Amino acid sequence: MDLEEFTTDVHLFVRNIEEAIIRYIGTYGLEGIRIPKYTGVWLPPDEKSPQYRKICAIGVHLSRWVSMHGFAFNVNTDLTYYDKIIPCGIIDPDKTVTSLSAETGQILDWDTVARDLSLVFSEVFGFRF
Repeated sequence: MDLEEFTTDVHLFVRNIEEAIIRYIGTYGLEGIRIPKYTGVWLPPDEKSPQYRKICAIGVHLSRWVSMHGFAFNVNTDLTYYDKIIPCGIIDPDKTVTSLSAETGQILDWDTVARDLSLVFSEVFGFRF
């Protein structure tokens, strides 16, 4: 994205990405939260899991106010891959990763997710496409 078209505030850009994901997962009845020390979108501990669960990682790189990277939203992600790495370098025992399919118990159609999430992004960032 060309941030000069939206805002040249990188912090706000990242918060807006988080906001879009939080709103989107809310349509599935999930409560997305931010954890001040960690960028991304998390689900809080609940009856399903005693841990905070990261559902979306965010990492941006900008060159001349154009973003080169963005976010990794776990939709139908095979979570066993995370058994072999330290995701995002976070080793806190009260934190893990999750996916939208793990939380909803259903495999989601990627095209539908992409279309619906695009609409939420357009609302948050204030553009039409």
